[in-house]
Amino acid sequence: MRKDYLAFFISLFLSRLADQILLFIVPLVVFQTTNSASWAGLAFFVESLPRFLAFPVCGALCDKFSPIRILHISQVYRALLCVLAVVLYGVFGGIAWVVVLSALCGVLTTQGIMAREVLMPHIFQHYSYTKILSYSQIADQTGLVLGPLVAALLLEVWAWHWVVLWVAGLFLLADLSMLAWQRLSRITLEVFEQHQDIWLQPLRIAFGHIRGLVELKKIITLAVGVNLIVGVTLATSAAMVIGQYSAGKDDYAGLQAAGAVTTIVILFFLARVVLPLRVLGGVGYSMIAAGAFISALSLNLTVYALGFLLIVGFDKMFNVYMRTIRQQVIPQQDFGKTVGVITLLNNLSQPLAGLLVALLAAPLGTQRVLLILAVLATLLGAAALWWFARARSPLAPSILKADQETGN
Repeated sequence: MRKDYLAFFISLFLSRLADQILLFIVPLVVFQTTNSASWAGLAFFVESLPRFLAFPVCGALCDKFSPIRILHISQVYRALLCVLAVVLYGVFGGIAWVVVLSALCGVLTTQGIMAREVLMPHIFQHYSYTKILSYSQIADQTGLVLGPLVAALLLEVWAWHWVVLWVAGLFLLADLSMLAWQRLSRITLEVFEQHQDIWLQPLRIAFGHIRGLVELKKIITLAVGVNLIVGVTLATSAAMVIGQYSAGKDDYAGLQAAGAVTTIVILFFLARVVLPLRVLGGVGYSMIAAGAFISALSLNLTVYALGFLLIVGFDKMFNVYMRTIRQQVIPQQDFGKTVGVITLLNNLSQPLAGLLVALLAAPLGTQRVLLILAVLATLLGAAALWWFARARSPLAPSILKADQETGN
């Protein structure tokens, strides 16, 4: 791999690792301090909600300003916020600072995610976009998996405020790696004229593309189905493993680790083997739905684990499919603002799945809720395919042509 590409992926890994450490320690520190699961849950809500809500505005900013500059701001300011939170804790005490820190860093994390999304098609022009997405998600997933583990190890040695300083150092290292990438790559990005408004006008443009392009409506519908299943799986996996099947915490941790390994194996496969887009989307969605039905109908932990691994593993395959379609059909000058809105719409079904679990798990049982959402996701998938077959947008032929030329 070229040195500039390696520097880019190292920056992505370090940034994700730092973000996951921060995301992990907040509810843990709050629970250890207050001994209240409710306060820990509220802290998680406060730190995670801004991440989703910021996507449309962050996407619009990436179209209006240089995504490279925005990425540097995202990483440097997160490091500065970490240092500021530790200083404020040292002066005033209390744990509110770490919650506020994580909420603000969450917005800057979203800004970094959107900047990289806009940058990648320009950086890797000579490679299959599917392959590059696979490698980027390997770096991202590795940071995602190692984050909680590193956080737990650091908290065994230091208090949370010292861990936050380590996080600041990781953000700075991520930015230094980006500077190395800039020096090695020397790419220049085309700048498009944008409206002054970063609120309403970008939303109008984004929803205009979503209304006008059948491909976008299709992948949003499919993503809603996928995230319903992923959301209900994340919300119920602990209850299923520890409660339903009377397994231990080690078994639960082992299942999570197996899910991470499965995901990375599938991403390595996608990076090495060229598959048509229709295969990526069809296999990814079908395996996720199959995993949901297996989990919902499982009679023991082994069968449930099979369904769980299908869901978490093939979620990334579907993600590669979805992001490739987006990159092909959205006009370059509107890419950030449109992807920001799409990402927000895609992720709304995950908290909805959690709400449905809260409302229906007690009267119906956890597995019946899983089964209901598996059926709903299957119906959404079938509806999306029927819809797409009946009405193709004007850009559909260009997608098919790109599919044939690139082998994606």
